[in-house]
Amino acid sequence: MNATQEKLKLQLEQALVAAFGADFAGLDPILVPASNPKFGDYQANVALSLSKKLGKQPRAIADAIVDKLDVSEICEPPQIAGPGFINLKLKTAYLEAQLNEIQADTRLGVPAAKTPRKEIVDFSSPNIAKEMHVGHLRSTIIGDSIARILEFQGHDVLRLNHVGDWGTQFGMLIAYLREVYPEALTTANALDIGDLVSFYRKAKLRFDTDEAFQEIARQEVVRLQAGAEDTIHAWKLLCEQSRREFQVIYELLDIKLTERGESFYNALLPKVVEDLEQSGLLVENQGAKCVFLEGFTNREGEPLPLIVQKSDGGYNYATTDLASLRYRIQQDQAKRIIYVTDAGQGNHFAQFFQVARKAGWIPDDVELVHVPFGLVLGEDGKKFKTRFGDTVRLRDLLDEAVSRAYADLKARLKEEERQETEEFINEVARIVGISAVKYADLSQNRTSNYIFSYDKMLDFKGNTAPYMLYAYARIQGISRKGDINFKELGNNAVLLQHETELALAKYLLQLDEIISTVEEDLLPNRLCEYLYELSKKFNQFYDRNQGVQVLEAEEPQRTSRLILCDLTARTLKLGLSLLGIQVLERM
Repeated sequence: MNATQEKLKLQLEQALVAAFGADFAGLDPILVPASNPKFGDYQANVALSLSKKLGKQPRAIADAIVDKLDVSEICEPPQIAGPGFINLKLKTAYLEAQLNEIQADTRLGVPAAKTPRKEIVDFSSPNIAKEMHVGHLRSTIIGDSIARILEFQGHDVLRLNHVGDWGTQFGMLIAYLREVYPEALTTANALDIGDLVSFYRKAKLRFDTDEAFQEIARQEVVRLQAGAEDTIHAWKLLCEQSRREFQVIYELLDIKLTERGESFYNALLPKVVEDLEQSGLLVENQGAKCVFLEGFTNREGEPLPLIVQKSDGGYNYATTDLASLRYRIQQDQAKRIIYVTDAGQGNHFAQFFQVARKAGWIPDDVELVHVPFGLVLGEDGKKFKTRFGDTVRLRDLLDEAVSRAYADLKARLKEEERQETEEFINEVARIVGISAVKYADLSQNRTSNYIFSYDKMLDFKGNTAPYMLYAYARIQGISRKGDINFKELGNNAVLLQHETELALAKYLLQLDEIISTVEEDLLPNRLCEYLYELSKKFNQFYDRNQGVQVLEAEEPQRTSRLILCDLTARTLKLGLSLLGIQVLERM
């Protein structure tokens, strides 16, 4: 709810008390944006909900509320419509004053959080010795956008990359490399990531079919856990090799993360088991130590256990996740911990969250949130894969988007007979290509699957990154054409006359509400939808037929409309930056 709505809500609540007594203090006046602009800007529906309680007709209740309602600073005189809807239309002078305020504000009227808190966003999380693929795309992009929004709101955000850097797969890989490529375990950069992935697949195949090799691999895991110098050295080399490749992708996507892999929590695992034992939650089942869960059953309908220590004494993902959760609460002092993973892991999070709560490890002021997302699908509606049926490498996907953006830009420049440097073309192609991939993902409700289409995401029409980037660049073009420095417009007043000016102004004033909503529900697609609608409102305002003149207008309208252009550009730039998208001054 934005500041205007909060003021109106308070005044409606006061009018309710004045009309019907103190019993109605704090009652929700059911204030919503009007469904049709001809009815005004907001509508209060409380009269209908009170009809039965008060034994009066809704319209009579609405009359009594309006009689006590003073919104003269903000609105035109309230109107009652239909059975008892109270319609409120914002005064033009009020809108102008609000815009003049945000014009001078670097945050564009978005207040920072009243009580900043420590928040952790756990996202991306690839596995060492494997390449990042399309499955990592959503976690990385969604997690980064959530972190950016929380940081903008003033929270202390720790962006964690919980990489898979420990366990059986390392014993398997090290054992295999000792046989076929021992120098990879002693020499930095002996392998590139593609070779490492290939060796990993061969090691996995050998592990699954050769019992003798299985035993050798398990011994390597024991050596790793015991801290054997040569095995630890080999493990570090393999981790560093993967880390370098991950960093190439993070730099391409402009993602910042603090790596804290599974290995970070190794020393804390025995204490997790010990404390669960002391709390009486641990049960031995077929040699393994487990916690039985409420609401989860196996195929036979029996209670499902969460294994925290295997029969051979080893630990699993759940143990590490419990240890990391405790560390984040006790050491990092986090008040909200957000996990961004695919929806298929929903049960896993529900289970280890339940164990932590049963053990009393979650203070009342700490919130745990699983942020699930759907699959990336190909245009055939099936899981997105290469033509050979392999998982799509993330690096290939991003390179293809940039390559297509480059080809599209070259074709447009040729058509327009426009000359640009190769440096300009490469930079625009990179920003458009990467932005298109990010925006296509973020503009979907994250809980749904979405179809990946280069053609749709690179389209200059519709809800796409190129459409947003073009709207921003178009405003910068107005600045260049008129030789205008937006920063020098100073404290000139905004004057709203035309209907497209009013529509744009009202939308500009909704930014604080949108960001506040996303801060809570962690759905970045709401911000995408806002920016898309804002771009449309601007294009209608600037349209030759249905909009207004800007550079050709007489003063004071000319300066007022230039301020509206600047506010739109600043809002687009801020909103896109919160999605991890860089703007372009020219395209």
